[in-house]
Amino acid sequence: MDRLRQALEGAGLDGVLLLQAVDILWISGTRQNASLWIPASGEPLLLVRKSLERARAESPLARVLPFPPSRELAGLLGPARRIGLTLDTVPVALQQLWTRALPGVEWTDVSSAVRDVRSVKSPWERERMRDTARLLCDVFREVPTFLRPGMREVDLAAEIEVRMRRAGNEGSPRVRGFNQEFFMGLAIAGGAATAPSYFDGPVTGRGLSASSPLGASTDVIPRDVPVLIDYTAIRAGYVTDMSRMAVCGRLAPELERAFRVAREIQDEVAGSLSPGAIPSQLFATARRRADEAGLGDRFMGPPGAQARFVGHGIGLELDEVPVLAPGFDAPLRLGQTLAVEPKFVFPGLGAVGIENTWSVGERGGERITELPDDLMVIDA
Repeated sequence: MDRLRQALEGAGLDGVLLLQAVDILWISGTRQNASLWIPASGEPLLLVRKSLERARAESPLARVLPFPPSRELAGLLGPARRIGLTLDTVPVALQQLWTRALPGVEWTDVSSAVRDVRSVKSPWERERMRDTARLLCDVFREVPTFLRPGMREVDLAAEIEVRMRRAGNEGSPRVRGFNQEFFMGLAIAGGAATAPSYFDGPVTGRGLSASSPLGASTDVIPRDVPVLIDYTAIRAGYVTDMSRMAVCGRLAPELERAFRVAREIQDEVAGSLSPGAIPSQLFATARRRADEAGLGDRFMGPPGAQARFVGHGIGLELDEVPVLAPGFDAPLRLGQTLAVEPKFVFPGLGAVGIENTWSVGERGGERITELPDDLMVIDA
């Protein structure tokens, strides 16, 4: 909360009103239905619609009150006239409700400032992410015990997901982007892995219907095709993201080579995740390496549908900042956390790549997902 106030110092705000659930969780420690008022100075106020009992039990904040009738909101917030709001997530109807309750207030968009402050993780937060990563790595280690040729993608996904749930995974990752949805992850193989879809990522999978065109399909996994396993896990609200490759048999030489190039790109980019590095330049480095390998038209998606990034911030949400992409020129800072995911998509053949979660360290990226990057070969 102090870092957020410092980031907004000089904006002339009387306070910040947080209405998005993850932003409230970040500062209040509880994910209940609530609104969080942070004055420029003084004690914050958490106004809870449901459940007040759980919010008081979970939050360290001193002022946790039931959400009042709207006519009483102005009195609780005092003489505030310039208030920050995260307009990247707050629906217009909700902003209008607060405008009616607080006549004369001038709203200022503080979305970028909130996301920027959230991007730098404390040691405690990074340890939560390491704990989540251990869950994810432990489940991935079991994949060779149940992946077999002839099983359907959706059956492979189910085997992974039930193990993750039993290990304590909290569910699907929270995504900030409007109309972006994501399930726990992808278990996709061969040509089905190259299907284009809406999700802002290099590989999406065919999914089960037009209503859910993402992830595993009912297609059968043949021998000698690449199997991409790309999953998130969540514990204590914190997300990690990891991809590994498997094959029942042997990969074609061109796919083996692309997998090797993906690992080389990852290692170079991750080695540069130090304070002062420029995200857009790291993307340019990755793109140049892909072009030099003759794989530029397959980098981060199929030809004509390529994602314009090679890494994304991650933490309480899957799509945090910074992003290793054109236009992101603010230098990296110590403690930021990112998923780096160079991938190549070969239409009709499949997708290959690697992904790990890292934190920005003094001497380059510090790895959070510790499972070796090796191809999982199943000789069944």
